[in-house]
Amino acid sequence: MADHLTQKDGESTWYVRLAVPADVRHAFGGRAKLIKTTGTSNRAEAMVRRLPYLAQWKAQIAAAREQKFVAGDQWRLAQHQAGLNLTAHRNDAVTRIYTPLSPHETKPDFSWFEQLPEMISDLRNEGQDILASRLTDYAKRYVAALENGITAGAGIDLHNELLTLMADMEAACIADEYSLSDAEHQEAKAIVHNPAMYKPVSPITDGRLEKFRSYRVKEGIADKTIDQQESKLKKLSHHLRDQGKPLTNEIVAGWLETLNLSSKTKAQYLLAGSTFWKWAMKNDSHWQELHKGQDNPFKEQELPKVRGKAKVEAARKAFTQEQIEGLYKAAKDQGRQSLCDLIELGSYTGCRIEELAQLRKETVVKIEGILSFKIEDSKTAAGIREIPVHPAIQATVERLIATSTDGFLLPASTGNKYGIRSDSFSKAFGRLKTGEGYGRQHVFHSVRAMVVTLLLRAGVVGPTVANIVGHETGLVTFDVYDEGASPRQKLEALSNLSFDLT
Repeated sequence: MADHLTQKDGESTWYVRLAVPADVRHAFGGRAKLIKTTGTSNRAEAMVRRLPYLAQWKAQIAAAREQKFVAGDQWRLAQHQAGLNLTAHRNDAVTRIYTPLSPHETKPDFSWFEQLPEMISDLRNEGQDILASRLTDYAKRYVAALENGITAGAGIDLHNELLTLMADMEAACIADEYSLSDAEHQEAKAIVHNPAMYKPVSPITDGRLEKFRSYRVKEGIADKTIDQQESKLKKLSHHLRDQGKPLTNEIVAGWLETLNLSSKTKAQYLLAGSTFWKWAMKNDSHWQELHKGQDNPFKEQELPKVRGKAKVEAARKAFTQEQIEGLYKAAKDQGRQSLCDLIELGSYTGCRIEELAQLRKETVVKIEGILSFKIEDSKTAAGIREIPVHPAIQATVERLIATSTDGFLLPASTGNKYGIRSDSFSKAFGRLKTGEGYGRQHVFHSVRAMVVTLLLRAGVVGPTVANIVGHETGLVTFDVYDEGASPRQKLEALSNLSFDLT
């Protein structure tokens, strides 16, 4: 593998050298190679010193390629749109020539003909003598045709010739504006004459997504959240590529219509898109140029609102005492002891499934003389708490501690790629409840909802219930100043829970 080190004739100093790819040499003043002294004749030291130079050069090459890529799509997109406009003009002309004017219509506007002398002059000033001569010749023949009377067929021929001239002029302007090569100029002409041959690439490129990911990682965003949002952005990118459409408010709205998803899920797609848009508009100069003056297309999107009965039917439901007892029995009949333990611990604590999966032997401690589970990490600050061990599950807890082989109370096969240990439990519970006839409204979180419901109906005050399940109350008095219920008070509250889990 090349180490990019070299020495000049008669010198002992090592130099770092990198060949510049032909496609980006324009960004390096036409140079075919980059070279820099390492300032040392010690090869081992030179190997270390070369790295910053190589990293910088490779980053510059990547940036040049990205810039060329974006610029390339800009001029191709411009030609594509110009071609579509000219096609629309051609169709409109054919309709007008062959369809008599109605009494309410006016004759076609030929004021554009008065602009020809100025257009010809501009072309000559820009060195486009051939186009200027073609346009001059066309003007003479057009005037002669007007004087002699234009038939429908001749009118269409003249109009098509004008549109061909305008297409070539568009390509010439683009070639000048973007300093296109001869081959790129020919491609620009081909696109404007036949816009269907080109589909705009998606501006949501893999390179941008990778930079966006790096930014989000530095911001401390959870890997799962990053992956989920990136997946949504890739789906939009594929849509833009497949449809050959730019990223606009209308295109995003149309794309959402194709997704057979709930309004809540579509809102998550919009959040992912808006987060990416804001990042790109702040950190990506090429994106800023590409979308200059454009509003965030993910904002102000209208989503269907779920109301009344449909909203109630879509909402998650709490299990009843009888239902959770039935699920426990089903798990026991299947010989799923770990699933039985999960259901039992959840029913007597109201814990989230990942909180249960993270319980370890050392998290079972005595707080003010009360044996409790110490929840040391949770999705919210309020979730970090202690929950007394209900007497009904004390024997189960002791058994789990005694039989643990890895320190965790609940044995799991493996965690998922995000380190979420409850993944296997969640899937197992999902299969169990589905097999027992429960649908999307019932998930493991429905156990937690059941605990809250049973405690409140037993007369336990709201703040104490919140202390047990790890919720904020929304009131400064309880969330900021109150130290919360004592272990004894929480144990007394939990004593209202009773299940036949045998």
